[in-house]
Order: sequence, then C-alpha cells, then structure tokens
Amino acid sequence: MTSSAHHQSILDKPFVLDLFAGPGGLDVAGHTLDIPSLGIEWDRSACLTRYAAGLDTLHADVSAVRRDSFESLPPEINVLAGGPPCQTYSVAGHGAGRQALDQVKKFIERLMAGEPDQQIDEELEALPDPRTALVLEPLRYAIQATRSPNREHRPYDVIVLEQVPAVAPLWEHYAKVLEETGLPDETKYKVVVDILDTETYGVPQTRSRAVLIARREGLGEPSLPAPTHRSYEAKEWNRKNGTSEPDRAADQAHQPTLYESTTPSKNDAELQPWRSMRDALAKPVGSYPGRPTPFLVRSNYGSSGNPGRRGVRTDQQPSATVTGRISRFVVFEHLDENIVYEGPRFSMNEAGMLQSFPPDYPWSGTAQAQQVGNAVPPLFGAHLLSAALGLSEPDPGALRKPWQPATEEQRAKLRNNGCGATDACTDRCPRPEDQVPPPSSVRPRKSKKVSAK
Repeated sequence: MTSSAHHQSILDKPFVLDLFAGPGGLDVAGHTLDIPSLGIEWDRSACLTRYAAGLDTLHADVSAVRRDSFESLPPEINVLAGGPPCQTYSVAGHGAGRQALDQVKKFIERLMAGEPDQQIDEELEALPDPRTALVLEPLRYAIQATRSPNREHRPYDVIVLEQVPAVAPLWEHYAKVLEETGLPDETKYKVVVDILDTETYGVPQTRSRAVLIARREGLGEPSLPAPTHRSYEAKEWNRKNGTSEPDRAADQAHQPTLYESTTPSKNDAELQPWRSMRDALAKPVGSYPGRPTPFLVRSNYGSSGNPGRRGVRTDQQPSATVTGRISRFVVFEHLDENIVYEGPRFSMNEAGMLQSFPPDYPWSGTAQAQQVGNAVPPLFGAHLLSAALGLSEPDPGALRKPWQPATEEQRAKLRNNGCGATDACTDRCPRPEDQVPPPSSVRPRKSKKVSAK
C-alpha cells in the first residue's frame, strides 16, 4: 500500500532517534522536513562528518547506550529509525548474517516474550559475527522505551527501518510480532514491509532496500511512499538498444557507447523519468564545478545482487549502487567522437551527490568512500519519513542546494555534547580497536582441499 496524499503529520512534534546514524542520511532527510533528530554512531570519522554538518550526535555504541544510558536520551523522542550495519547481510558481505536468519528470528520472539536481557546477550555474543545481532537493536530500543521512567513508559509512536534486501525476512518477522504479539507491555503496531528501489524516488542510483514502517495502534494505517520516478530496468535497456538476441543472457546488460542516448519508456507515463548521473553531476553548484559530459562509468560489481546492472553505464543512466568501492569506479571522458580516455574518478562530493546528499556536504575523517556507501540516501530517507508521518512528498530541490556546514563554534559544541570534549574523543567514546570485528569472524576460511592418495 502506498500513499502520496498531502496530510498533516500524525505527530504534533516528531523527533527522530537515528540508530547507526552514519554520516547523516536520515538526519539530512529530517532536516529537509524540519524534523529534529539525534543520531547515535560509533565510527569516529562518520561522527566528524556529522559534527561538521551540524548534526546532533552521540559518539557511542548503540548497544551500550541502550544498556547504560537510555535514561539520558531526550524523553520527547517519538520516532525510532535506523539501518543496522549491513555487511553480514549484504551481497557484498560474507554472509554470516544470512546464515543466522532463523536464529535471529528466535531471538526476536524471545525479546517480545520479555526474556531477561542478560541471557540473550550471552547467547548473542557467541554468534560468529557480532554485527549480526545489531539488527535486533531497534526492537530492543522499542522495548526499552516502554520500561523507561524518564519517558513515563511511553512507547515510540513510529518506527522506520531500512536495510539490504537480505534482511526483508527479518523485517517481516518484526512486522508479525509487532502486530500480533506486541511489545512485552502489550503495545502493538500496524506495519508495512517491502523492498523499494531508490531510483523510483529520484535518487540518481540503482539501490534496493528492505523497508519497514510501523505506526502504533491508534495512529492509522501506515503506508509506503508512492514512487515518483520510473524504475530502471536492464532488460528494458537491452530491448531499446537491440541486444535481445536469443543467445544473450537475459540479465546481461548492454554495454553502451559514449554518445548513446536514452529514451524514457512510455510505461508509467505519470511518473518522471529516473534521474541520471548527468542530471546530478553536470551542472556547477556551490563550490562544485560540474562534470563535463558525456562520460562513461565502469563499475566492477552489480547492483543489489542483480548481475544485469553490472558493467558500464553512460552519464544518461543512474549510477550503479554506491558502496564503499565508489572510488574504484572508472570514469571515461571523450577527446573526440572516436577516442575516449580515463578522466578523474568521482570525488567524495560527487559520490555524495549520487547518493542524493546536498552539494558541499562536509565529508570528514578517514574512509570517506565507506561513509558515503554506507549512508541512507537522504532523498529516499525523506520519502520514508514523509510516508511514515503522513506528510506530503518531500521537495527534492531542497537537497540540491549547497549544504551550509557548521561553524567552528557550532562544531565544537556538537562534539562536546557527542564526545565529551570540544576537540577530541574521550574515554566515553568507543575505542577504535573495538570497531572492526576480528578477521576470523568476518570472512569464513575456505577449507583446504585434501588430495586423494
């Protein structure tokens, strides 16, 4: 079920708690909707980006905040949002989470039954990859809210979650228990779950995400955001370009030429064409000079597991999924109609714009490509929050204006609130060595072949 009707927000004063907040995708989305937010993020560099952007942040472990300092969170928070780390579930990860799906479903039922946290924590610590258990944190926050004296035991009114498509079965299980079982205090929700494609919401990139939107009973039926743009389909691209030979693999994408143009499909005539890389990057804006067109982009992997989205795209197509490997995308420009050469690769500003971040967003710290790739596309996030709260469609133009970074004074104040000091991390911040699981827990070792004797 989708909705695009204009409504007043179902909440008088929405206030978002963003778990696993990253560099600020959902917070930037909230900013465009005039919705305040507080993000919890444990990666130091992502926090530096957030401080530079002027976003309220706690540099902390989401699990530790729930266990040790939940009562310090603002009691007026009424929207819970988040995208738990996806590496163990993602097609780009090594699959420990995918193997543990059934086990995690059992943990969900035990949490809803009110089992003590200590016993569950001990068993979760035994999982091969500790990040697998983080997908349970939104549910544990929802339960903790009903036990919080500071909140007067008020449950969250709205829950918005997004993750890689592999997590859809868990979101379906979330939906089942939230609707049928309810939280341990008997609070129940109405829930919708689906897999959505970001290009259908104006993001100039093909990226599929499993989405959950829940409203507390009494606040009306939730709905998914209605698409605003057409879907990008590799098979349709092939048909348009005469590459439907019987011996060609059905999902093998046509490799375009530099000057090849695209004609939007006549289907879904009421929707706008998907936005291309040219739409996002060609024109100068703010300090960004614009990128010369035409250009080709070669990626070395598919999009959300679809091999038909792999390979080369023109500037008149959406980008392949932006991940931490965006800096490896090779960009070809033209010398003349017959000669192309390798041009400059995407800057972090450009990579962010392909994720629908505003131009001049202040990417900071290290591993900036990973920050960009892990983020929720802000325009997609704005559509999710708008649908969850009953608002009208967000204005995409608000995200195409240069971002105004925080002043040094504002940045120092935000860091003092988030880290405990104006210019450095403190003992209350997560330790860097705790932020990456041991290699043996991330990548399963291949068993050695035993030669026959």
